[in-house]
Amino acid sequence: MSGDGMSEVGPAQVWQAALAEGRLLLQRPVGGGKALFPPRDAAPGSGAALEWFAASGRAVLYSLTWVQQRPPAAAYAIALVELAEGPRLMARLDGLDGAGAHIGMALAARITPGADGPALTFIPAGEA
Repeated sequence: MSGDGMSEVGPAQVWQAALAEGRLLLQRPVGGGKALFPPRDAAPGSGAALEWFAASGRAVLYSLTWVQQRPPAAAYAIALVELAEGPRLMARLDGLDGAGAHIGMALAARITPGADGPALTFIPAGEA
């Protein structure tokens, strides 16, 4: 560490860098334990050290909302998904129309390019 605070890499930067490499990473307490999201410096409650691990990319749809935009922009879906490893997170849901989505449906993670860098999105598992 340089002491200026600028050269330190935080958990959010590690997560974003992994996405840029096409990898989905999560954290858990060193030696095992429940997976955590969002990325953080230490385990909540205990302050235990955390380790990164590769996530499966599997998830189920927990909740969904459609965002309507002014035409000609298309509506899009924002989902609360539950990852197979346990944590829930919000992400864009692609590859569906309003009739095709249902709570509990199987999803697969994708990493898509975005204006602010790579973004985690989900699609129906059958399309992965």
